[in-house]
Amino acid sequence: MPSLSVYFDEWKPVSKPAAISWLVAYALFLFYAAINAPNFLFIDFANLAIHEAGHPLFGFFGGSDQFGFGYTLTILGGTLLELIVPLACFVFFFFKRETTAVAFCSFWFFENFLYIGTYMADARALQLPLVGSGDHDWNILFGQWGWLRYDVSIGHTTRFLGWLGMIATMAWLAFRSSRSASAASQ
Repeated sequence: MPSLSVYFDEWKPVSKPAAISWLVAYALFLFYAAINAPNFLFIDFANLAIHEAGHPLFGFFGGSDQFGFGYTLTILGGTLLELIVPLACFVFFFFKRETTAVAFCSFWFFENFLYIGTYMADARALQLPLVGSGDHDWNILFGQWGWLRYDVSIGHTTRFLGWLGMIATMAWLAFRSSRSASAASQ
């Protein structure tokens, strides 16, 4: 049976200046996110638009049956679409072997975890300003699932995974760029 490498081309090379530029940009964003934690970040405006589009999109699966599967999917749909969009972009660029685009989409995917985690941690406190109907997605979901008392722990864990994923993305980009540099020197 052939290995998976048969199905993929080599990764597109990344020049040293491009890799350094991207890594500096990501590091600056991490610094910005750290000093503004757990507040709304500038990229969250785009994520919020995608999130809000997810509610009616997933509402097509029967969102009118309150507390049924369709209703739950409608409420969860905002967060799902917020994660599906960067993940779909990631998959597209992964198969094209576009190193910097894959890193960007991965970083974007994990950045979403920061505010999702903040939103989750607010499920009982209900302090965040909300858009739309004013219903708090995670208050509803955690309430349905019996997890409301764990909102802060789940939120902090989600934020931690976001930070971990963004840092891992930077490490992967640094690794890929070093591979590009060593391949170019041979």
